[in-house]
Amino acid sequence: MDKHAFDVLIIGSGLAGLSAALRLAPTHRVAVITKRALSDGASGWAQGGIAAVLAEDDSFTNHVNDTLTAGAGLCDAAATQFVVERAPEAIQWLQDLGVNFSNHDGALHLTREGGHSHRRIVHAADATGAAVQKVLVEQVRQTPNVTLFENHMLVDLITNHKIHIELDQPSRCVGAYALDTVADQVCVFSANAVILATGGAGKVYLYTTNPDTATGDGIAAAWRAGARVANMEFIQFHPTCLYHPHAKSFLISEAVRGEGGQLRLPDRVGGHRFMPDHDERAELAPRDIVARAIDFEMKRHGVDCVYLDISHQPEAFLEEHFPTIKARCLAFGIDISKEPIPVVPAAHYTCGGVVADLHGRTDIAGLYAIGETSYSGLHGANRLASNSLLECMVYATAAAMDICQANHPTVDALPEWDDSRVVDADEAVVISHNWHELRQFMWDYVGIVRTNKRLERAAHRIALLEAEINEFYANFHVTQDLLELRNLVQTASLIVKCAQQRRESRGLHFSRDYPEALATATPTILSPN
Repeated sequence: MDKHAFDVLIIGSGLAGLSAALRLAPTHRVAVITKRALSDGASGWAQGGIAAVLAEDDSFTNHVNDTLTAGAGLCDAAATQFVVERAPEAIQWLQDLGVNFSNHDGALHLTREGGHSHRRIVHAADATGAAVQKVLVEQVRQTPNVTLFENHMLVDLITNHKIHIELDQPSRCVGAYALDTVADQVCVFSANAVILATGGAGKVYLYTTNPDTATGDGIAAAWRAGARVANMEFIQFHPTCLYHPHAKSFLISEAVRGEGGQLRLPDRVGGHRFMPDHDERAELAPRDIVARAIDFEMKRHGVDCVYLDISHQPEAFLEEHFPTIKARCLAFGIDISKEPIPVVPAAHYTCGGVVADLHGRTDIAGLYAIGETSYSGLHGANRLASNSLLECMVYATAAAMDICQANHPTVDALPEWDDSRVVDADEAVVISHNWHELRQFMWDYVGIVRTNKRLERAAHRIALLEAEINEFYANFHVTQDLLELRNLVQTASLIVKCAQQRRESRGLHFSRDYPEALATATPTILSPN
């Protein structure tokens, strides 16, 4: 078995993980492990951009207020102020690294998205995440103090309790076990500090804009290690995912609506522009409102999708602002300059996660959570568009600074992974069947609109799946499919438990049994102890 010792172990290679690695590299020996290639996470899929106050007519107060409004009373005020005030510096850092954002007349071009009162979205055409990730991957590969471990999947975190040693804190993370999927063996990584940056859990749903890597790995592992999680009921459904049998997980950016795109019913049911019927902000309403409106209209009229029409804009404008979307749609026979885009809602972003403070610190000493894996308090009951990439950078910097200032003890003698009493699985079909069953009933029972009965049914099925998976995990060699399913089922359980505790409708959580919002908004916090 391979054993690796580093100062800092970063799990995940999206914007949060790679930003933290670059911030720590001058002073620490850093390992970055990622379960596929460095660029296979969700960050590279982000189209819209990064929110930052840069325009003269904008202000931090405006950005904070827009975030609080979208968050439906559940944003943490201190976290929101903390992130918003550090946005311009984060943009400058990316520019200094070599990221080329879209410009207009010699200045950064700022677009506007749903929920924003001003133009403040810094972007690289309609492929911002890809542009940023390309630069970060290049920088990390050239940084001597960073060691990269691709095709390594987190199995579990290692705490002092797990290995029965006494330290100065009651609970401290000292490393992790990771499956080398190429060599098919579990490695042990020891580290003074561990950063979880594994992204969200969109793959728990049948329809999602997320990549296949979004299986809730960090959230599930932190919960098993003893960390609290919060607000897992708030799953953001992106209103506009391309509806086409071959267009896997391709979302149509919020910016299309920001630049005048209109949502309409299919022609066969009148072609009506319906968003003004649901909200005075029409297509520029926050995502939860738009997603519910689409879901309502689809069910009311019995249609498979609705249509997003941007064809009134000149073709040159579309080519400049949405080249990726235009080309991708055209590959499926849809010319967005002449016809509307078929769209449906899809699970997009996990607003809850592992409870973390302003430094990214979790309940477990030495363990940090940043980006979509975390619950920082920024997103509340609904994430404001383009605040996600911003959160990644701000908390990567905060966690790196805290690690540099902290005195984390070193524990090198970590036990090897013991698989001496397990055998190879002989029925992989059980895993694939359970994977599909989970995603189907989560979509049906724990989707955009929920009821007590649906949540009860989901909880019952999750309990059955957990029993099967725990038996598999105890008796067979671990595989990536088994580990991902284990994490998805754990994450699904947390989503349902949080949803059952929230007896109101707020933000992304809408219950037919409790359609009104309570007078006082409080986060839903779960503790494993």
